[in-house]
Amino acid sequence: MELTQLLNSVKTISVTSEIQRKDIAGIYYDSRKVKSNSLFVAIKGFNSDGHKYILEAINKGAIAVVVQDNKAIPDEIFMHEKVAKILVQDSRQALAELSNAFYKDPSSKLKVIGITGTNGKTTTTYFVKTILETSGHKSGLLGTIANYIGDEKIESSMTTPESSDLFKILYDMLEAKTEYCVMEASSHSLELKRVYGLNFITGIFTNITSDHLDFHGNWENYLNAKKKLFDSLYSNAITILNADDPNVAAISADCKANKIFYGKNKISKYRIADISYDLNGTIFNLFVDDKKYSVSTRLIGEFNAYNATAAIAACVENGISIESAIEGVKATEHVPGRFEVIGSGDKKVIVDYAHTADSLEKALQNLRKIVGEEKPICTVFGCGGNRDKTKRPLMGKIATELSDIAIITNDNSRFEDPSEIIEDIKKGISKNNYRVIIDREEAIREAILNTDNGTVILVAGKGHENYQSIAGVNNYFSDKEVASKYLGSIE
Repeated sequence: MELTQLLNSVKTISVTSEIQRKDIAGIYYDSRKVKSNSLFVAIKGFNSDGHKYILEAINKGAIAVVVQDNKAIPDEIFMHEKVAKILVQDSRQALAELSNAFYKDPSSKLKVIGITGTNGKTTTTYFVKTILETSGHKSGLLGTIANYIGDEKIESSMTTPESSDLFKILYDMLEAKTEYCVMEASSHSLELKRVYGLNFITGIFTNITSDHLDFHGNWENYLNAKKKLFDSLYSNAITILNADDPNVAAISADCKANKIFYGKNKISKYRIADISYDLNGTIFNLFVDDKKYSVSTRLIGEFNAYNATAAIAACVENGISIESAIEGVKATEHVPGRFEVIGSGDKKVIVDYAHTADSLEKALQNLRKIVGEEKPICTVFGCGGNRDKTKRPLMGKIATELSDIAIITNDNSRFEDPSEIIEDIKKGISKNNYRVIIDREEAIREAILNTDNGTVILVAGKGHENYQSIAGVNNYFSDKEVASKYLGSIE
């Protein structure tokens, strides 16, 4: 697409220097990836400001640069290099608008289903994708664990990609004859306009509890970030809402789409009842228009009855038969690191991504209901560094109150001192049933080898992740592999 044509997709404040009548080879926000005849968009990131790398982008062959800081580079440099300087109000929004135009508005041709909430996003995307594919519809997925185009797996570095990467993947999905895209929409991506301009046919709200306050600053900002997905829906779209979440009214207050509710609440079109579960899976009854259906899934816990129902509702409202949707839920395999059971002997380990106070509480409540009071529960957990500090004492309280034994360890400490994170966790603890073992492998080893037979061990916080970030360095680490290693030594 020629630069002059591409610029029609974005509102500019001013354009300086020469606009070359050339086809743009690509749109980049990372100067290291810039190619000849490409467009560089300078955005302000978490740790670095793209405006600092404009000269590098020009030297690599960019013929146009989008900026929101008018004074970042003197105009004389743009004039001398014959590179167009495009000043905009918001370069993040411009990146989304330009990328959408460059990749030919892919979301208007795909059926995009967006899922947001504090917990349950990943599992719900897997349910939806499986339902669609078992019903004969080729589907893509964008999420925390990985991205998929049909069966092709593409590694994922963030829950929702930056807008230029996102629109590229959607374009690739179209090229691969994909009909649906199911994607997680994180609060970061909504606030940072990574999904700006996407045409969602359906938005799903799972739940909202305190998280990411390090980024959003306060609860109201966090809720408003999630709310952006539903505010963006057109009147011909559908929104699937958890009727049992106390914040559902606030989330959907300005939503123009057709509102469909699910949950135990009697207002729910898709009403959940009679949930039971064990370490083999979950079964429940689902009432739709006063007709009862039995639903089963290999995924464990009451929260997965909610995730499955959200997926069923979204698919049925998009034309899939309810019978096919229920079969799709039954066919959905275990999601990596989401209440994943390991071991077959006297000890079992549950690896779960629970990294918020609410998700940890629900995981432990569900686990207690499964094992009863006879079997002890040992919880191994920590909290991430450079993230929401308010949840640390809450998680300490929950882990010690709902477990027989708790081992506090390092999670992804990032650039914080693990000992200081643990001190924050301990502020919420009033019981004396915990130990501190900073080394995560040693903590998991201790939980498996030095607890009584029959103990069920919850290793919480990292789930599917295969790394541990310490002092800014990612080192290979898998909770599942470490647990399997020590379980193998006693079986």
